[in-house]
Amino acid sequence: MLKQLMQRKPQVLQYLLNFYPPYFGAGVRITRLDLEHGNIDIKMPLTRLNKNYVGTQFGGSLYSMIDPFFMFILMHHMGSGYVVWDKGAKIDFVAPGRGTVYAKVRLTLEQIAEVKTAAATGEKVLRDYPVDITDDSGQVVAHIIKTLYIRQKRPQATAQ
Repeated sequence: MLKQLMQRKPQVLQYLLNFYPPYFGAGVRITRLDLEHGNIDIKMPLTRLNKNYVGTQFGGSLYSMIDPFFMFILMHHMGSGYVVWDKGAKIDFVAPGRGTVYAKVRLTLEQIAEVKTAAATGEKVLRDYPVDITDDSGQVVAHIIKTLYIRQKRPQATAQ
């Protein structure tokens, strides 16, 4: 159902994500969701619900800001004939997040086309996608690299 919603009504998906309990509780807001052009903007203010022991952004909330979005963009473009999964992630905390933080998740149409071409062979494709989380001044708070797994779905065996 989510895949169909992503393709037909991205604005409804944006609304639902903004009220998804883990995002809503952490204060994560999707301010732009343009799956067609591979652009998603996210922000998260520092609140009592996402503040860690030392008063800065909780690392788990920082990571959750960008967690599904590269996958959403690729799923939108690849269609139902492909498997797109998050395979891994690496996060480097660069500076404390002391206020509102922002992320711009971007995949160019050229990057998407390259993945489609590579996955058309039927072999698995692994791609790393970097994104920075920044503060109001543009200083990098965290650098994240998401690793995605993409492959054509295998034909299902028919019962005889």
